[in-house]
Amino acid sequence: MNFNSLHFLIFLPVVLIGYWLLPQRFRWILLLAASYYFYMSWNPWLVFLILGTTVVSYGAGIAIEKSSKPGMRKFLLAATLVVCFGILFFFKYFNFLLDSVFSLIRLFVPEAESPALDLILPVGISFYTFQTLSYVIDVYRGDFRAETHFGYYALFVSFFPQLVAGPIERPGDLIPQLRAEHKLNSDDMEAGLRIMISGFFRKCVIADSCAVFVNSVFSDLSSANSLAIALAGFLFLIQMYNDFAGYSEIAMGAARMMGIKLTVNFDRPLLATGFRSFFRRWHITLTRWFTDYLYIPLGGNRKGKGRRIFNTFVVFAVCGLWHGANWTYVIWGLYAAFFISLEILLKTPLAKISAKLHINTASAPVIYAKRLIFILLSVPSALIFRSTSIFEAWECLTGLFSGAGFGIGYLNDAMTALSMSAADIVQIGLCLACLFLLGNFVFYGGNGMPGLRMGKALDGQVITVNVLNRVSAYWFGILAVAFGWLILIADSDASSFAYFQF
Repeated sequence: MNFNSLHFLIFLPVVLIGYWLLPQRFRWILLLAASYYFYMSWNPWLVFLILGTTVVSYGAGIAIEKSSKPGMRKFLLAATLVVCFGILFFFKYFNFLLDSVFSLIRLFVPEAESPALDLILPVGISFYTFQTLSYVIDVYRGDFRAETHFGYYALFVSFFPQLVAGPIERPGDLIPQLRAEHKLNSDDMEAGLRIMISGFFRKCVIADSCAVFVNSVFSDLSSANSLAIALAGFLFLIQMYNDFAGYSEIAMGAARMMGIKLTVNFDRPLLATGFRSFFRRWHITLTRWFTDYLYIPLGGNRKGKGRRIFNTFVVFAVCGLWHGANWTYVIWGLYAAFFISLEILLKTPLAKISAKLHINTASAPVIYAKRLIFILLSVPSALIFRSTSIFEAWECLTGLFSGAGFGIGYLNDAMTALSMSAADIVQIGLCLACLFLLGNFVFYGGNGMPGLRMGKALDGQVITVNVLNRVSAYWFGILAVAFGWLILIADSDASSFAYFQF
């Protein structure tokens, strides 16, 4: 079920009421049943896939911990990786591989047709696969003791708020919280509601509003001028951020109302001053996963600058492929890797030039300039990510860098391609204003109120949530209106979250 559906708006309160009425020792049963029901609402048969992955990783974790032979431990780890990655590859990438191979064959045999299996892409398979693998690897490394209670481990894999699109939780962060006894308190309930409202607003208002204009341009790229394509790229960047951050916040809010604190997945990425800064702020749990389980094992930055850049390209190529079975995602990853590598190479020379010219790199003008440059460089990246094929991506990029013009006619043509009226421009302006206010609303308020810990960012720094000590009648009124509005807009045609496909 979608978070932005009437189904979920009934499902969540029922689960919360049952959760808080049940004794602690029975809560895991309710949450596990609710999580499997939540997942089965898309396709009942997919439950066997997630159950199989759960059983394999659960057994592997116990066997690895009990084994005293290094060779056997490595074999068990390798076998688990092969099974879990094998399932992920078969359902997500097998047809992609076949199509890529036959595309090469058709260069020599034009009449060759690519066979394809009729496979259903399981919702959230990349997320729960990575979560199970983090558990097995952490047990192998000795960073986490194997979970012997199958019910709690199955709940760790399938916990419904973050099952479909993350955050990708580490076992040491989530399993102890699932086992802990939580008591109902107003702070958790208010913080959870506040975060959920922010998430719904991001998705239902900001992301879905931007999607209308982006889709209008991509439906007829040939008639869109460079300004329209550039604006579509910028709006898609806003759309994807709020779509995914919206899901993450709804997940965090729902879990928080059960006393469980999920890891913060976004830290205002549009305020990044470069690509390295961006990926420390964007999809933090995925960045942490690739850092810990791929980048560092490859050598990280310990083997010289050349090896560091090579590792960066490998990681981002894989990261791109993780997002979907399409070469456009790989190109998107390589695009990011190029600019990250460029930042690494230019860091020392730019620092020397700044010192020589007495430029304060921490000053506001310099920071704003860096942010503007980053946004401009992100537009082509967003267009590549949005494209459904290499040919469409090429059409976007050629259109972006050709046919620039000036004047009212040029502007009117761009607005026509976007299907944007004067009222829509005002609407987007309000959305952007709200975008910068939401962070203060949920996470970054400077009102001096006491904070509640929500999890750890990539660098280990704790991000806090500022909440009021008590909720006033005025605040309850806002909540009532907000949820009434959400019920009105939540219907069977509610748009799904974009990251469900990953």
